[in-house]
This record gives sequence, structure tokens and C-alpha cells, in this order.
Amino acid sequence: MSIVFVISAPSGAGKSTLVNAVLASEERIEFATSVTTRRPRAREIDGQEYSFVSRDRFLEMRDNGEFLEWAEVFGHLYGTPASAVGQARARGNDLILDIDVQGASSLIEELPNAVKIFILPPSTAKLEKRLTKRSSDEDAVIERRLREASREVREYKSYDYVVINNEVEESVARLRAILLAERSKREQMERAIGPILNDFGIHRDAAAEASE
Repeated sequence: MSIVFVISAPSGAGKSTLVNAVLASEERIEFATSVTTRRPRAREIDGQEYSFVSRDRFLEMRDNGEFLEWAEVFGHLYGTPASAVGQARARGNDLILDIDVQGASSLIEELPNAVKIFILPPSTAKLEKRLTKRSSDEDAVIERRLREASREVREYKSYDYVVINNEVEESVARLRAILLAERSKREQMERAIGPILNDFGIHRDAAAEASE
């Protein structure tokens, strides 16, 4: 059974860095590439971090029902392809969705069993430093992102897990621990448990009745 992990964070909190590290170190997990109308930042490659499209093309995809969710953030449109979940499940993989707070709240209606993780910056000072270091936005945009971060941080209670991204290595380890914990839940282990029950001469239905 595939698990969908929804990961959200204020802009500049380091979400992409953490997600990329997890993708590089974990098996059976893939990333749903979101679609956006904004321009690529330095070192971003079309089809990897995002699929970059025109506003007209985005609206066409939206009207065709191609998104699980979509939202407008800082004047740009972002959407999650509906096909990503089915494709991951068909391959037997878990899936990471990188979605902003606004989009995540609407997505839960479509994926009520998704595991929600919030990446929290350790302070406003560090968040501002990261946004400035990124050097892809003007000062006015950075100030607006900081104001928006104050609103987004309040939504952490809507998530199942919180990772405070102070040190990257520790945060990656925490994210991997969350994946391991979710993959170790009984309902996720049923396929592996079956042969072990048979080896002990236990019928699965009998084991279920004994636990009730």
C-alpha cells in the first residue's frame, strides 16, 4: 500500500533541500513534480523541481481536471498533477508531494490518509538569511514572504509531524525516521506479515479475531 507524504513549509525554510536528500537516500519513493507558472530560479531544471508552463497552459490543465489541487501563491499558479498518485501506486512506490499550506488544506479532501509533515524554520532571522542568500527575489518580495511565513507557521497544528530545520543532517534524519515509522505501521506490513503467520501455522483471519 503506497503512502502519500504531503510536505509543506514557508518559502525559504529548506524544504527542497530536505526532500532531495530523502529522495537520494530512500528506496521505493518518488517525487510528484508540481506544475507552476513562475520562472525557473537558478539551477532549477524543468521537469525536476517543477514543470514550468505558461499561465494559459496551466489554466487549460486546471479546466481539464488534471490537478489534485491548485493554488495561487505570490502571483504565480501551482498545481499537483492528479496522475502522480496513481502512477506511484502502480509502481508500488510511496510518493512525496511538495505543497504549500494553502494547497495542502484543499488536498486533504482528496487524500484523507496522506501523512502531513510541516518543515518549520528555527527563527525569523534564519529564514530571512536563507531567503536573502538565495538571491532570487527582490527585497520587497522577501519582506512579503516573511509576512506570509508568519501566517503559514500558524498552520503547523494541521499537520501530523513537525520537523524544525535547524541543521540539515538532523532534519533529514528526522524525515527518514518519519518515513520508517509510517512504513512500519501494521496496515503497511500486512503483505510481509502473511508468510510469517503461515510459517507459524496461523491463519490470518484467526490472528485478526484473537486481537479483537
